Amino acid sequence: MKPFYKFSLVALAVLGLAACNQEQKTAASDTNVQLNTDTQKEAYSVGASIGRYMASHIKEQEELGIPVDRDLIVTGFKQGLAGNIQLKDDEMQKILESLDKKVNDQRQSKAKEVSEKNLKDGQAYLDQNKSKSGVKTTASGLQYEVLQEGTGVKPKAEDTVKVKYKGTLIDGTEFDSTDKHGGEPIEFPLNRVIPGWTEGVQLMSVGSKYRFVIPANLAYGDRDMGTIPANSTLIFEVELLGVTPADAAKPADAAKADSTK
Repeated sequence: MKPFYKFSLVALAVLGLAACNQEQKTAASDTNVQLNTDTQKEAYSVGASIGRYMASHIKEQEELGIPVDRDLIVTGFKQGLAGNIQLKDDEMQKILESLDKKVNDQRQSKAKEVSEKNLKDGQAYLDQNKSKSGVKTTASGLQYEVLQEGTGVKPKAEDTVKVKYKGTLIDGTEFDSTDKHGGEPIEFPLNRVIPGWTEGVQLMSVGSKYRFVIPANLAYGDRDMGTIPANSTLIFEVELLGVTPADAAKPADAAKADSTK
């Protein structure tokens, strides 16, 4: 849940919450908080919302290797509420802008490090995988393995395909699947997905199930997609259930157009 106040990282560094520093204390006093009236619930919601949002930034800062003095965050918060701030506004502004830059620089540095590691690890996986029995490699570098061969038609890039799939990173982490979306097959134009899919699924006949290992340059490249880190090599198990030719709707569209004349 995002707070209804829009706080920047630098502003949150000033606000903080006492809750961020209570990890060493028991939760007994927290469980005794009174939340009976609307006023109590409103006040609590403001604090909890800010605290949750702030905690994520503190955690990121620590993970980036930037030290955080939680005691002083709490002290600054309390003194800010009391109107007893010990630094001038312009001084704090400069300090917080410097902190914001430091965090962003570290974030970019770490992202680059992760991206380069993913590229290296992905290439090592591809090199190992291509030597396995049954694995074939196309001219683009796409690797595929036939798990089940179908006998139906093969799609073209412009066609709409109906599939079930599961996608994982090379460490086995599942980032997406049709099972995660209720288990029903999905349909989409084959030329509107990542290049590895567009190329790979065209190799399949309806009724087939293939395992694809897709290099980063045929997937999302150096873009960080959240659950898919930058320069990730992706593994997909894909079952092709049906194909709708791109021109299949044209006769119906033409008939509909004639009926309006």
